Amino acid sequence: PKNPNYFFETAAAVKEAGAHVLRGGVWKPRTNPYTFQGDSKSIDILMEASRRTGLPVDTEVMDEEQLSVALGAGVQMLQVGARNALNYSLLRAIGRAVAKRKTIVLLKRGIHMGSLSEFISAAEYIAAFGNPNVILCPRGTAPALDGYRNQPDESITPLLKEKTWAPVVVDPSHSVGKASYVPACALAAVAYGADGLCIEAHVDPSHGIGDDPKQALTPAV
Repeated sequence: PKNPNYFFETAAAVKEAGAHVLRGGVWKPRTNPYTFQGDSKSIDILMEASRRTGLPVDTEVMDEEQLSVALGAGVQMLQVGARNALNYSLLRAIGRAVAKRKTIVLLKRGIHMGSLSEFISAAEYIAAFGNPNVILCPRGTAPALDGYRNQPDESITPLLKEKTWAPVVVDPSHSVGKASYVPACALAAVAYGADGLCIEAHVDPSHGIGDDPKQALTPAV
């Protein structure tokens, strides 16, 4: 990040608000190749925030090099983003790398995953290598519902809980894509039985990088 103090301040604020895990994007998959893509040096900021708050951290990895860096730094939770939910080579690599460590993997639902079987099978790719510590994360799918960033899909939560062994943590921020809509979507996810929520937050969203200005909540919310 351009100003790591924003991250440290946000980390402290979300812990005070009751968060159990701190998520930070060291690397960022983007549609436009000229927008901010992340920076490997940010792993130090993420781990420093973990030390300051005592919270475990989650970060997305997109290839084996990033996987190695994240595990080497001590990241406690790896995120597989929506773009890589069907990247079976990456899922296998993560499964092999974390089989002995039992590192938790947050698996987001793919943007174009129409069936639950695709989502569940992606989780099985990781579990097949000996690590069943997978969390399933509905985060909205395509095509987008008019006015929302994606098609909200928190309603699949009870189905996932019935058909799998995995906890379900819903991401309302990416589902609706607008800060003012996130609280309602989060409440809906809880009503459907979600085990947790993955919510974007920033102490000053206007100074955030990437999606923050549009969809990040302040920790006070």
